[in-house]
Amino acid sequence: MALRLINSAVLRQLASQLPKSAQVGSVAAVHTLDKIGKREIVGYGWNGTACYADRVDYPLPAVRFREPTNEINALRAKEQGDWKKLSTQEIKALYRASFCQTIAEVQAGSGEWKLHLGIALLFSAAAIWVAVLMNLFVYDELPVTFDEEHQKAQLQRIIDLEINPVTGLTSKWDYENKKWKN
Repeated sequence: MALRLINSAVLRQLASQLPKSAQVGSVAAVHTLDKIGKREIVGYGWNGTACYADRVDYPLPAVRFREPTNEINALRAKEQGDWKKLSTQEIKALYRASFCQTIAEVQAGSGEWKLHLGIALLFSAAAIWVAVLMNLFVYDELPVTFDEEHQKAQLQRIIDLEINPVTGLTSKWDYENKKWKN
């Protein structure tokens, strides 16, 4: 009984020390708060964690991009009033305080595909060079049976022995007229 009272007292003390926006109940909540610093938590977050990521499929991160400064706090106070009084530069400063990139910047290509294509072409060129060098220095010459005279003799032998006459090569040979069927 005494252990339960001590345990519940410790839990109450820890819960009172956590900020109100923390995700109480998860061990990751305390570590997440250490990582985000003084940045404001403004939403649920990707997978329920307070993290920042520029993603097209999740356009509203849970944490603002920058920590609040005096300038940003003054702009946020001014933002509460009439938006027509804000200049374009002030609106952009407010946006950049919350987001690192615009949706157009996130969707823009990074050009990383060029690196991957270049590496693939380098490996392809290396493979071609290896194949050429293997043909020059490793492999023997082709056997004599690869010349045209030996190939014709082999074909004539197949025809003379009537090898596979139903569906094979000799099925296309006319034995009476001694020529290929049309």
